[in-house]
Amino acid sequence: MPEMIPLGWFHTVMGVIALLSGGFTLARFKEISLQTRSGQIYLLTTLITAGTALAIFQRGEFGPGHALAVLTLAALAVGTIAATMKPFGSLSRYVQAVSYSATLLFHCIPAITDGLLRLPVGDPVLTSIEDPILKLCYLVLLLLFLVGVSFQFRWIYRQPAALTPR
Repeated sequence: MPEMIPLGWFHTVMGVIALLSGGFTLARFKEISLQTRSGQIYLLTTLITAGTALAIFQRGEFGPGHALAVLTLAALAVGTIAATMKPFGSLSRYVQAVSYSATLLFHCIPAITDGLLRLPVGDPVLTSIEDPILKLCYLVLLLLFLVGVSFQFRWIYRQPAALTPR
């Protein structure tokens, strides 16, 4: 793996803050929302992380990390539109949940990849992006995302109308 540049370090720090605040927000509030401070921190640091990812070119060309950044920005946009404008009517909160949770999935993919390919320093766990262990990790992340979203849907459905944010 190439050495990290200062922008890469900033991107990584923002990504770690995003992952921690996103995990906390889901554990505490069952969904990521603009209505909580931790949700706002998550969404802002996610925006910064995706934006900085677009400026990092390790191989000199558009790569998988850039595609994830674009998907993240699209999911942020859809989730924010669903949360603020309610274009999907009664389904808007579900669209918000899927969109914002997808951004967490999109954070985890490069976090797992870089973590396993860079750490421990000098003797990383994996030496190739083609390693089957990495593909298994991606599958586990996808399954966790699907299970998590299904729990969120159930939780949102069970909320009394008076408690449902408008």
